[in-house]
Amino acid sequence: MQKQAILALEDGSIHTGYALGAETDAFGEVVFCTSMIGYQEMLTDPSYAGQILVPTYPLIGNYGINKQDFESAGIRVRGFIVREECSEPSHYLNQRTVHQYLADSGIPGIQGVDTRAITRRLRSVGVMMGLITSKKTHEQALEVLKKIPNYGSTDYVKEVTTPELYRWRPGTPKLPYHVVVLDCGLKFNILRLLNQHDCGVTVVPCTATVDDIMSQNPDGILLSPGPGDPALLDYLVETTRKLIDKKPIMGICLGSQLIARSFGAKTFKLKFGHRGGNHPVRELANGRIHITAQNHGYAIDPDTIGDELEITHLNLNDGTVEGIRHKDLPVFAIQYHSEASPGPLDNTYLFRRFLEMIKDGKGQIGG
Repeated sequence: MQKQAILALEDGSIHTGYALGAETDAFGEVVFCTSMIGYQEMLTDPSYAGQILVPTYPLIGNYGINKQDFESAGIRVRGFIVREECSEPSHYLNQRTVHQYLADSGIPGIQGVDTRAITRRLRSVGVMMGLITSKKTHEQALEVLKKIPNYGSTDYVKEVTTPELYRWRPGTPKLPYHVVVLDCGLKFNILRLLNQHDCGVTVVPCTATVDDIMSQNPDGILLSPGPGDPALLDYLVETTRKLIDKKPIMGICLGSQLIARSFGAKTFKLKFGHRGGNHPVRELANGRIHITAQNHGYAIDPDTIGDELEITHLNLNDGTVEGIRHKDLPVFAIQYHSEASPGPLDNTYLFRRFLEMIKDGKGQIGG
């Protein structure tokens, strides 16, 4: 018989279901994602650090867990909330169920709850802190929520970054170009796609200095996605500011916010964020509409973007900034996830654009 569990939200609401994964307590900011597939990529996406994830698709786990779809070294979410978990997945690559994967990783979840009602509440009230527990009463859970730190008070980047420099797939043949990725919470598919675009990759931790980065002799620099409030990351903003005129730079998601803040722009928290694989974005230069994968809770304030940057992409749902570029230097960034995982794959062309910048700038920018 399944053990009962609850999700308590800081607005005082209680959602009752059954324990999934590890039978332990976990708190975090509760967010929802509208992707219909890709739960393994979601679970291992470092941008979900410090958060409890609610997929809006009702059936999760029907193709199991496999070795190929990890986006980091392990589960990054604090907890997982699903309408129904499939206990008998069907896929030739399947190795274990979502329940087993969560349990093996010490991550709690809850199933059998009305995820549509939770999503509607988050859209109405905004994201909020929550607690998953199979041990505490409703009253005890709500009391714990009064004492836990707010999501926006923690630097999660330092929790998910690599502890030390490493080469991505070091045994493969040498590629024509070399990119250093500043790891603020990167997904492996960024590295896979850079390889596919003729770039060898060195990954450095978020605390790497400009000298650390430039000592690797990069042809280009990529600022990765990552979790949390960019207003807490002044050390990364300062590093970014010092890198701007040295090599071609591409920023993704948090990387976009770091570039904007390095030029004096400000960021703000979205009511419930953008998370999913179906967000329409307009490219202003040609009017083209891209369907994008997104995972962020903060956005760039367009009124604070200075004269050196210009907006290149806008979100068609709420008009927020989805892309910027420097007017003179080979620096550009997008707020969405060009690496997808899960899809759609419409935006991998941006890696080709980055490669063209590297080719044009090699031997010129920064020497």
